[in-house]
This record gives sequence, C-alpha cells and structure tokens, in this order.
Amino acid sequence: MDELGIAEVLLDAVERRAAGRPVRRARVRAGVLLHISEPALNQAFIAVSDGTVADGAHLDVVIDPVRLTCRSCAWATRSDRLRAACPECGGTDIEIEGGDGLALESVQTASTAPPV
Repeated sequence: MDELGIAEVLLDAVERRAAGRPVRRARVRAGVLLHISEPALNQAFIAVSDGTVADGAHLDVVIDPVRLTCRSCAWATRSDRLRAACPECGGTDIEIEGGDGLALESVQTASTAPPV
C-alpha cells in the first residue's frame, strides 16, 4: 500500500474518532517494514482530507523498528533495517518480529468551547 492508500485508511479512522469535531493533528505509529515516508504521507493526508473535519490537520508519524533474533546464537536487537546475516555468528536464520503494523494512536481536536 502506498502513502495515498494509507492516508485514505487513516482519514477514515481519524473521522470516526473525531466524531464531527475539527481535527488539528493525529499521531500514527507505523512499522519500518511499511517503508512510509513521513513527508509523503503528510502530503497524501492533506490531499485526501481536503474538505473534511481533518482539513489542515498534521500527522505525526512514529516509525516502529523491527525486532531481529538470530535462531543460531540468540543475538537480538531492534532495528530500523533488516539484516541478511547475524553480526555475532554470521548465521542467516534470522527471525523477524513486528515492524509491519499501522495504528492511529491519538487525534487532537480543536476546542469547541467559546473563548473566554
């Protein structure tokens, strides 16, 4: 899925959570394996949110690393990139966990209270 498709999915989730209130920003957590570009996702979100409650809202994107574990020597780390071989033993039997999720963490709406 490209940034435009992801932006459309996020907009749907943002609109449901906002429940008609104007949105200022939203925080998204995305796995590194999705290869999301934050600037490209923000541009796509601007395009798909035009005329909606999220019009003008900014996305804060947090990239989650992947967890790598060598099945040969039990070396483990969290990383923002995949490895073809274990740096400890040279083994190539590496287990990959996570790094592929996408979650809307929060939505900040504009205050609806009248100014004091």
